[in-house]
Amino acid sequence: MFDRRLITHFNWTYLLLILLISVIGIANMYSATSSWMTAVQPVYLKQFYWLGLGLLVVALVCIFDYRHLEYLSFPLYGGNLLLLVLIFAIGRTSMGATRWISFAGINVQPSEIMKIVIIVALARYLSDKEHLRGFSLWELIIPGLILGIPALLIMKQPDLGTALLVLCIGGTMALFAGIQRSAIITLGISGLAAAFGGWFLLHNYQKQRILTFLNPERDPLGAGYHIIQSKIAVGSGGFSGLGFMKGTQSQLSFLPERHTDFAFSVFAEEWGLAGCLLLLALYCLIILWGLHIALRSNDRFGMYLAIGVSAMLFWHIVVNLGMVIGLLPVVGVPLPLFSYGGTSMVTTMTGIGILMNVGMRRFMF
Repeated sequence: MFDRRLITHFNWTYLLLILLISVIGIANMYSATSSWMTAVQPVYLKQFYWLGLGLLVVALVCIFDYRHLEYLSFPLYGGNLLLLVLIFAIGRTSMGATRWISFAGINVQPSEIMKIVIIVALARYLSDKEHLRGFSLWELIIPGLILGIPALLIMKQPDLGTALLVLCIGGTMALFAGIQRSAIITLGISGLAAAFGGWFLLHNYQKQRILTFLNPERDPLGAGYHIIQSKIAVGSGGFSGLGFMKGTQSQLSFLPERHTDFAFSVFAEEWGLAGCLLLLALYCLIILWGLHIALRSNDRFGMYLAIGVSAMLFWHIVVNLGMVIGLLPVVGVPLPLFSYGGTSMVTTMTGIGILMNVGMRRFMF
């Protein structure tokens, strides 16, 4: 039964902040795709519908007491792990990657679901295991397996970007739980060795992305085209921008994927450094608010849930922004609430719902 007292503790300010970023994203999407001549429904309108679905998801998640997730965590983890395995048998392949499973005509991407599931599973494990001196290397084996198995399956699809995000989310949660200094040093050295050896396991297109990141001008009309055009768009915005719907890189179709991966490039060109700083301030607020919820949580499970969701938002933002300005390789990671994508919107809103759920129930005993 839903306790009506929870409504009085619902964080409307946080929800309005989420809506503000989403509306800015839809307006940016309208500008980015205004030159498209198409008979199908415009993408900005589709994103508006996805936003509506996302708000419904937030409401449903808030009704459900997050503490029940503690008992459902490992069954959810096992079920989603099974979906990741089934992808290789019955998955749908698109553009060289097998990432989707179709159920009754609806395409489901288990790797996106795993971002939420891994947060729940690790929150359950870390809340049960408390070490005053931090986790030793030996004690990290089980959480490492919980994190590593799905990451390897996602990488096999191949989806390097999502796999790295899953690892970053889990790694951030583990750092908050506490890791001994010797374990951090050992893992750091092992990570560098694995990164060097992993080069030979990458697909050719993944190697090209890394080489292009190091030197985009080596193939300016091919693999380096995206990042070169993106940096031109960001730089041409200057301090105050060129104005709404007046960006040359987007309006003249020089900038590819301008409604998805490079949506921020369109925004930077039109609104300049001033607009970018405002958008980044809004993103900083939602992340800091998430950490504030974690610190004020009544229980360790809720605290780790809030940390995990905050980490998910943080790493999405860092990777996407680093990608569009040339600080990171292009790995196809969307900007939360801003880039077009139904799966991304629903996943993000599920995380937002969990955050608000934890915040609401800190008043309940």
